[in-house]
Amino acid sequence: MWRIWPMLSNEFGLLMHATIQTLEMVFIAALFALIFGLPLGVFLFITRNSHLFRRPLMHSVAGFVVNVLRSIPFIILLVAITPLTRLIVGTSIGTTAAMVPLAISAIPFFARLVESAIAEVPVGLVEAALAMGASTAQIVRKVLIPEARSTIVRAITLTLITLVGYSAMAGAIGGGGLGNLAIMYGYERFEVRVMLMTVLILIMMVQLFQWLGDKIAKKLAHNI
Repeated sequence: MWRIWPMLSNEFGLLMHATIQTLEMVFIAALFALIFGLPLGVFLFITRNSHLFRRPLMHSVAGFVVNVLRSIPFIILLVAITPLTRLIVGTSIGTTAAMVPLAISAIPFFARLVESAIAEVPVGLVEAALAMGASTAQIVRKVLIPEARSTIVRAITLTLITLVGYSAMAGAIGGGGLGNLAIMYGYERFEVRVMLMTVLILIMMVQLFQWLGDKIAKKLAHNI
């Protein structure tokens, strides 16, 4: 028994460290997605809406860039932007380096979700606000975002869950986190217990994000 305890203690330490790294990657990438993806999603919506700020050319250019970034598989994007990652954070491996491609992949993904969420706002509310003399900026701040906030929370939840999967891919090429731990110990060293624990933690993480997201979204929907 005394021989097994140090081994279990070491595995627990590795799992805790890897879990913290995964959470850091996911939340920081999600933060950048929220900061840049939310206004981008709003921009995509208002530039195609004839009632607000319709600009077909601007919408087409922004939409094309978003579609290009979304069409690149994450594992390829991870390798393709290695020079950019090294330029921004000074290294191309590790948890910090993995945050760059995670954020770049999350921003267009979240932007499209925001655009779809805002598109569900009844047109009558926008027309009523315009009839009262509201500007486009006022409509965005006081009508579109508040009315779509429940759906936007669900979009954030989906983005977080997607980033959990992407972070595991990043770990496969030295990005750190649970993915890296599963590859180094669970696969290369044939430590099945470590592999199963990483999978279990990832499942629990996704379930927690989904539960919290649903709970917050329902509360916001009832408060409208």
